[in-house]
Amino acid sequence: MRRWGVLALASLGLAAAADLDLELRSRVEAFKGSGDWQEVRFRKSFPVDQTAILICDMWDNHWCKGAVSRVVPLAQKMSPLIDAARAHGVQIIHAPSETMDFYKDLPQRLAILAVPRVEPPPSLGLSDPPLPIDDSSGGCDTPDKFYKAWTREIATLHITGNDVVSDSGPQIYSFLRQRGIRNLLFMGVHTNMCVLNRTFAIKKMTNWGIRCVLVRDLTDTMYNPKDRPYVSHSQGTELVVEHIEKYWCPTTLSGEVMRALQKTGGGRQQTE
Repeated sequence: MRRWGVLALASLGLAAAADLDLELRSRVEAFKGSGDWQEVRFRKSFPVDQTAILICDMWDNHWCKGAVSRVVPLAQKMSPLIDAARAHGVQIIHAPSETMDFYKDLPQRLAILAVPRVEPPPSLGLSDPPLPIDDSSGGCDTPDKFYKAWTREIATLHITGNDVVSDSGPQIYSFLRQRGIRNLLFMGVHTNMCVLNRTFAIKKMTNWGIRCVLVRDLTDTMYNPKDRPYVSHSQGTELVVEHIEKYWCPTTLSGEVMRALQKTGGGRQQTE
């Protein structure tokens, strides 16, 4: 009897170790319509085998030099976290939009193309209030004009093992359903544009019932301080993050994710 009790406790310990326990930040309007939003923090556990990281539009280049100057160090900060998450069994999804031709023969691209389509559910129809910043001019804070500068994901980020590559919302949703993944940690750029609005992004996935979390220190905005509300670039980014916390999903920090990964114990090998 005692032996079975020990085994049961051990099993419970293993189950607990397989969860990512994250501190999340959100915003609540206690008195509806008051405009008085309060920051709230709480902890939530995410089973590793039901959780994926989605990397949004971390391209190799951008038409806006200001954006490039921020994406390069962002990728350097992001890379070790992605590698650690992969080693601990978290599914990695690379979503560099408009570059799928570059990956057409990559095993990680072919793997998701082979997934049978699952029809997404009807949208939850969540409200979509306007952003707190004006990005109508493109949001670039350097004197550059648009051209399609990107050809692939930035090489700082590795595509390996059981990773997959896609820029299609329905395709990624089908993959999530096939793998029983219910939780998506979003990182990448740009928070006010692609991270919110792509077919695979926070708005769409949230409306399809996927539980999304933004890793708020691994993102950036396309915002020019010369535009409304005339604040610094970093303040503009924080305003968009707060907007997401109010209306779309909670956020967390990369350090919080790394600590949670370390608590899950040893990593697991993935096939190359």
